[in-house]
Amino acid sequence: MAHVLITGMSGAGKTAVLHELSLRGRRTIDTDDDGWVLPDGTWDERRMSELLASTPALIVSGTVENQGRFYDRFEAVILLSAPMEVLIRRVATRTNNPYGTSFEDQAVIRRHVRDVEPLLRAGSTLELDSRRPVVELADDIDHLIAAVSTPGDRGDAASR
Repeated sequence: MAHVLITGMSGAGKTAVLHELSLRGRRTIDTDDDGWVLPDGTWDERRMSELLASTPALIVSGTVENQGRFYDRFEAVILLSAPMEVLIRRVATRTNNPYGTSFEDQAVIRRHVRDVEPLLRAGSTLELDSRRPVVELADDIDHLIAAVSTPGDRGDAASR
């Protein structure tokens, strides 16, 4: 069984890496979508607990205040990181998500890099530099999953 959490600041590339892993047949959940995050900015704990209990192989992506409550249910917590100027450039120019285009959003991201990212780093089992190509990051995550998974439980289309 392999549950993996991909976390990081806005603009770190979580969605891009998750998309690449999904294309490879991995079961993925982006918690920015489909109501996983409650109005207070935390995960719906009941729903996340049920998901992790019922899905043997899964890659979850997100960054929320209560994610640490779930760390014991993930075989790996991967922090995607990049320098501040890279994050700001990415959020300012992306077309799939309006968050980060305003000066106010960017100020919040800067505060989160200063105050939140060190906490994510302390709780992570692996940090990847997200300036690297998405395919390479996905390769690293695939290798990690293979190392922590039991035979026949890869979490991809080949094992379903």
